Amino acid sequence: MRIRIDAVDLPGLTRPASADGRTPAYGNLHVAVQRRDRPAELLDPQPGDAASATWTLECTTSATPAGTEVAGPYVQHRLGRRFVYLSWGTVDEAGVFTMFRRAKLMLDVVPADVLAAAAREGLLVGRLGLTDAQGGPLCARVEPPHITWTAAPDPSRKPHAPEGRDAP
Repeated sequence: MRIRIDAVDLPGLTRPASADGRTPAYGNLHVAVQRRDRPAELLDPQPGDAASATWTLECTTSATPAGTEVAGPYVQHRLGRRFVYLSWGTVDEAGVFTMFRRAKLMLDVVPADVLAAAAREGLLVGRLGLTDAQGGPLCARVEPPHITWTAAPDPSRKPHAPEGRDAP
């Protein structure tokens, strides 16, 4: 199975300091998917002013007594909960990404029927906006209704030939 994250409504390249002084200003914002146990390894950083951003993650599924379990290089597993990290950071003149905030796209809240269908069909799609209520980068735990999860056929899968016939 693959997970595709379709993001829209990115917050822009800059984040002004908060009025209370608790949050500093940030510039040249980017967002990327973080690899499990390797915070510096990021998948396809996108600028904060992009019209949209899409990431596709390879993963595996297995049936367990609790339902469909998802694993893969970008699937985090902490305290029995599985999720995908979207890391927000600044990118300096040398191209170095410095993370300052993350969003957790929670996989354990995907409806069981949707996850089972995605395992069969090949693709789990998460759609979300990446700007929070204050106009900054979305962070913290992300669950419905802030993200919509659906199953879809994976267009990269080759069709299977009927029994006893070769595929064209």
